[in-house]
Amino acid sequence: MNNSKTSQARVLVMDENIDRAAELSHRLRFLNYEPMVAADPQALQDIDLDSGIAVMLGDTIVGGELETAVNDLLSTRPNMPVLLASSTRDSELAKKHGWPLELPIRRAQLQQLLKRAERYDGRDQRQRLTGSSRTIRKVRKMIEQVADFDTNVLVTGESGTGKELVARTIHDLSERAARPFVPINCGAIPPDLLESELFGHEKGAFTGAVSTRVGRFELAEGGTLFLDEIGDMSLPMQVKLLRVLQERTFERVGSNATQHCNVRIIAATHRDLPAMVADGTFREDLFYRLNVFPIEMPPLCKRAADLPALLDELLTQHVPGSDSTLRLTPAAIAALARYPWPGNIRELSNLVERLAIMFPKGEIDLADLPRKYQTAETAAPDAGHSTASSSVASATTANLKQYLQDVERDLIVQALAATDGVVAKAARRLQMQRTTLLEKINKYGIA
Repeated sequence: MNNSKTSQARVLVMDENIDRAAELSHRLRFLNYEPMVAADPQALQDIDLDSGIAVMLGDTIVGGELETAVNDLLSTRPNMPVLLASSTRDSELAKKHGWPLELPIRRAQLQQLLKRAERYDGRDQRQRLTGSSRTIRKVRKMIEQVADFDTNVLVTGESGTGKELVARTIHDLSERAARPFVPINCGAIPPDLLESELFGHEKGAFTGAVSTRVGRFELAEGGTLFLDEIGDMSLPMQVKLLRVLQERTFERVGSNATQHCNVRIIAATHRDLPAMVADGTFREDLFYRLNVFPIEMPPLCKRAADLPALLDELLTQHVPGSDSTLRLTPAAIAALARYPWPGNIRELSNLVERLAIMFPKGEIDLADLPRKYQTAETAAPDAGHSTASSSVASATTANLKQYLQDVERDLIVQALAATDGVVAKAARRLQMQRTTLLEKINKYGIA
């Protein structure tokens, strides 16, 4: 038994099969984890989920009371992993939270997933991917798939979408989590200095090298090196990087001593690397070395359903004190949802910080937003979609039925965001039947 932990991490075991729950609990105790067992919704009343690192889910009825209760619990901890030791893999819960655990349960796999859950639970909330849209769930799933491998990862996407956050999350969930995560922006460093930054240099190697310097590869030893804006790297530097990826060795500038490195590489770019390969500005062999496991980070304009959750998180970050009453009205949120966000999350964060300074208390309405976020062009609906980005005043000259539908859609989006997409809980917040809410979600095309 592993006795290295000073205190036992707790795992919530949920199974309608009592014998199976006992077996799962026994396995957890053997690995020095403390099980908290619940076989029905009533048993959850006395369980403190905040003290747990994961939910271990056995047999449940899909859509049944126990699964609904789990969804409600997870609304307070939306990023908590769910270890699926059952056939319940096609449910809404499994698709959003599930980490499959193959049956029969093998000790090595269970231990690996629990260790990952501990690392996942220990990360700062600001370092987690926020949202429950289909696109961000796909990114989250891909991160979980690749984290435990030392495979090179290439993260693509527009500037400001959170590519470094993806890289940090992969590192945090990997076996290298206890070792350094070292980022470097290849586009921000002059080409003649990038080699020294990556590999280090010896004293006197060039003018200005007054002392020996350790490079990023050495700093990241045993951990992860994040090469941001890899598309801006010069061709001569690409050749040198390719050699390191192939041979896992390098030399400091001004030295003949070969050094071995044990570093995982995650690269990112906003550029179209295949097009650069075609026109000869990026090496094809390096591209294939980096692009073993590609992850595309979607732009914010494709994540409208995540906007309320992102706003809540950014308000928490930028507003001093956890008891702030600063909120955005539905009209303001709807306007922001229609804005194209060329600067993506970075632009959204900038806006929220500015609003937090200007309006430290109370509500922020449509009229309080900077003009470019509330213009008629921004609020104009796309083909086939309606919007509530206009104010109540403008609605007096518009179709009343359409305006009410716009408001209803906004309220549904907010309720789903507040409950991390849990339909049953959102329905209770909106005081309507779950089936009715599902019909409206389909009607309005809410992702």
